[in-house]
Amino acid sequence: MRKMNILVVTGKLASNTVKASVNGGADVLVLDIEVAAFTTPALLRRSLPPKKYDLILIPGLANGDFPGLEKEVGIPIRLGPKHAVDLGFVLSFSEGLDFSSSIPACELLTEKKRSSAFQKVFELEQTADSSLSLKSVKIGGNSRMKVMAEIVDAGSMNKNELTKKIIYFVERGADIIDLGISLDTSIGMVRTAVETARSVTDIPLSIDTLDPDSINEAVDAGIDIVLSLNSKNIDEVKDKIIRHHTASVLIPDQTGDIESLFQNIRSAQDSGIRNIIADPVLEPAGHGLTQSINRYYEFRKRDRSTPLFFGLGNMTELVDADSIGIHAILSSIAMELDANILFTPEFSHKAHDSVNELKTASMMMMLSRDRKSAPKDLGVDMLVIKEKRRREFGLMPGSIIEAKGSEKWQLDPAGCFKIELTDDMIHNNKVIPGKIIVRNVIDKDNPIAGSAAKEILDTIIERGLISRLDHAAYLGRELMKAEIALKFKRSYSQDDKF
Repeated sequence: MRKMNILVVTGKLASNTVKASVNGGADVLVLDIEVAAFTTPALLRRSLPPKKYDLILIPGLANGDFPGLEKEVGIPIRLGPKHAVDLGFVLSFSEGLDFSSSIPACELLTEKKRSSAFQKVFELEQTADSSLSLKSVKIGGNSRMKVMAEIVDAGSMNKNELTKKIIYFVERGADIIDLGISLDTSIGMVRTAVETARSVTDIPLSIDTLDPDSINEAVDAGIDIVLSLNSKNIDEVKDKIIRHHTASVLIPDQTGDIESLFQNIRSAQDSGIRNIIADPVLEPAGHGLTQSINRYYEFRKRDRSTPLFFGLGNMTELVDADSIGIHAILSSIAMELDANILFTPEFSHKAHDSVNELKTASMMMMLSRDRKSAPKDLGVDMLVIKEKRRREFGLMPGSIIEAKGSEKWQLDPAGCFKIELTDDMIHNNKVIPGKIIVRNVIDKDNPIAGSAAKEILDTIIERGLISRLDHAAYLGRELMKAEIALKFKRSYSQDDKF
């Protein structure tokens, strides 16, 4: 197959970066302008070489009208990436990428790879085998690791609270909803929780309690999985579990006692329980994390087929670090251990959005295993702050004016603003993302709501609610802080450091 002849267009400032990034993979045309984004059809027409190309890539931020020139020269003119440093990466996919005249190539490629990754996960899951299937959700075998989201103290919640929590977790990617039941929860409240959950979602439901009466009530109410069975409660619940074909998670009698786990599994099997999942129990850092991972390893060496329950919440909730990195590493370990359920309570504020993080991790690990490669360059990732390719830094000028803040402050006659964030809400059984809310103290009956700093500031200016440049600059800073907080699902307090 003949290699495509591609011409990459740029300006003087980015020329060296472009040439280095292209690295001989295409010809480079440097126009007589400083900033590449200012490329126009007329300027490009005057500078085009006589050589015939298969494709001309203009800067991704160029916004001129190029269809006329494209028709004139008979060569497709398409948008390259927004940043010169990404050219080499984009060109490596040039043979199979349908470049766009409206979407920068970097965005097009990212979305294409992301869509392909999701489709591949779907196809792999469709053909995967499994040890058991609950409500059409495969568990075990070579199916994707499933995310179980626990609702802590679900039995004490009213129906509205529980409904909202379930809708939120399902929307964020939960494959299984776990109802955490405290020891003081009445039997009637257990049944109500199960029936409420079943009225909200069709995905599998589990119950997490050691209390035999609560387990039996939940099984009668239609629960799909029972967590935390051991020798102390199995005899009191086995009859109903067998009758209803309920799946059961077996745990050791004492932490670290893997032999008792195997004994409990044998006892369950001997009594007639068939859909068994094993939980060697993952311990938190500082309390036996390494030894507990080793127990998972030992279990999997001795038993290659029983599905494994991997309780990441014990780790995530008990370390002050961003959960997304913890989930990426622990999910990688879980994949190598052939674990099948990733469990999280998403309880503390620092663990917010753990369900979504683990859903992403489970897809990454499935793709990684299928490719027999490290979990990178998959089309889906868990990069939030870090970046794979750094943009070019500017150079320090020889002569500069040192910036310094002003101590002066003057009230804007048009009024001050109060900036707040709203949390995600449940409306008509759908999750409505939070918004930035801005109120002018003079026009406080007409709050402005939006998701982006620019659209809110543009609205403020359009409505004549601001009259000073320093106030506009302040608002721009604060609104951008609010937008970033919204993006990262953090809280926001006006004038506080972010």
